[in-house]
Amino acid sequence: MGCFILALPLAAVEPGVKAQFVGGTVNGIVAKTSFRLDVTGADTLLLHWDGTDLRIAYQKINTVEYGQNVSRRIAEAVLISPLLLLSKSRKHFVTIGYVDEQGKQQALVFRVEKGDIRSVLASLEARTGRRIEYQDNEARKAGNG
Repeated sequence: MGCFILALPLAAVEPGVKAQFVGGTVNGIVAKTSFRLDVTGADTLLLHWDGTDLRIAYQKINTVEYGQNVSRRIAEAVLISPLLLLSKSRKHFVTIGYVDEQGKQQALVFRVEKGDIRSVLASLEARTGRRIEYQDNEARKAGNG
């Protein structure tokens, strides 16, 4: 009897977690764009989508906010879909404020899945040295476990 060996290519596992862009001040990223959020870099946060990378030095991040709703402060800075605000399911939003290479303040708002939010928040807090700003007690409970 012959022995057959089936060679299957190993699926390439990209680092990071799945996230979805909600809004922000950064040009070139449209709402609802799915991307990989990689917080494993020692010095740089990496967002990767469709062959494009956005790298943000952790030292340039000056705010990190978490909530289950998009806050008024975020809504003022970001144009988002009104349907998102009416949604009943709990969604997990992270807002990152940072200074870009031109010295301008930028903001990114993205949604992370429930199973990934705690590790993302812990990594961002550790790498940026910034405390997470929670929108309310519900967000604090969800973000801390």
